[in-house]
Amino acid sequence: MSTLPAKPGLRHTVSEWHSNNHQLSAIAQHERHISNAVRQEGRSLRNESNCKTTWDESNTSRRLSDRIWDVARWKEALEGCAQKVDEEMEALTLAKEQTEQALAATVIPLEVSTECLTLREGRCGNELVADPVDEQLKKEVELIENVQQILQQHIDKAFEQLCVLQEARHQLTADLQNKMDALDVDMSCLSLTIKSPHISLKTNPTRIPPGSSTPQEWVQFSQYNVARAQEAMQVSQQMREDMSLSRAQLQNDLETQQRATEFALRKRHHHEEQACDELEWQIRNTEDEMAEMEADIHGLDADLQAKTAPLKLAHTRLENRTNRPGMDLCRDEVQHGLVDEVHQLEDTVMALKQKLSEAQHSLQKMKLHHGHMLKDLSRKQEALSLEQRSMNTRTRLSSTSGADKTPVPLVPLTNSSGRSNLQLLAQ
Repeated sequence: MSTLPAKPGLRHTVSEWHSNNHQLSAIAQHERHISNAVRQEGRSLRNESNCKTTWDESNTSRRLSDRIWDVARWKEALEGCAQKVDEEMEALTLAKEQTEQALAATVIPLEVSTECLTLREGRCGNELVADPVDEQLKKEVELIENVQQILQQHIDKAFEQLCVLQEARHQLTADLQNKMDALDVDMSCLSLTIKSPHISLKTNPTRIPPGSSTPQEWVQFSQYNVARAQEAMQVSQQMREDMSLSRAQLQNDLETQQRATEFALRKRHHHEEQACDELEWQIRNTEDEMAEMEADIHGLDADLQAKTAPLKLAHTRLENRTNRPGMDLCRDEVQHGLVDEVHQLEDTVMALKQKLSEAQHSLQKMKLHHGHMLKDLSRKQEALSLEQRSMNTRTRLSSTSGADKTPVPLVPLTNSSGRSNLQLLAQ
């Protein structure tokens, strides 16, 4: 009887077979346990993350609402303070103009008193007497000069305070504009939801933007602006009270002064007329040149605006061609042509901007000089009027009879603020 051949290789025992089966079962049970734990942790993580996400979104919306309320509250405070500053600036400007009018009203008495003293100095011999009239005229001149100095000091202080108020108003306006912009941004953020079409992932959204401030600094900044404006308004109110009191007191001191006019010599009248005619001719030519320059500036600006569309087209073509796939992203002649076109358009825009800047600078210089000439012409015209009044006053002073006196016309005098004209009647 023949025997079967044995299968080559290592044979395991029955105990090893049972051990292997037991090991497989244990590993399977362990892996199922791990899998079950992972599944439970995953479900817990999902529930927790969903709740956390919902809560965070709700909490952020609440914080946005609170922030919007804070910004709106400060916006209202800044608006109210800015309105009060405007009212105080208007009141101070009015007080300043009234003081300027009071200062302008002292011109004639001072000139009359000075002219009287000058005329009396022409006396010769025994007539050159230091009588009480001379003493009174000298006291009057000293009083008027003192009044002018006090009023001018008030005007200068009022002007400086107006600058302070204007600066405070500017800071309030800038802060208010920032608050309005911040409100727009926060309200837009508050209106966004997970279903909004314009939301997207951003690069490094958690970065701290340069120039960021802390909430304490934010509050302190607005508090400082409001406190600064309030302090400036308090100073302005005290200044208006001081000016009003000074004007009333000085007006009482000047009520007894005699009014008359005596200005320049007759030979100056012809020179002033020539200077006025020359200045008027220069002003007309300058205005014609300014009109031509403004037309050229409009042309340059129109050409500059016309280059925007071609530049946008070239930029768009270059950008769109970057989307060509694979080897088709070729730097071909079209690419070089578009690059050259962009460079050419940018050079053209730069040249137009440079020329436009030069033209605007030239126009600004002409306008500035034109303003100087207008002011100078106004002064010269006033001088002509004062000279005419001076001749009338000289005729009236040398006359022995007061029956033939003729009324002197009103002469406009422009105050230093330039906001109104004063009418002073020569008496």
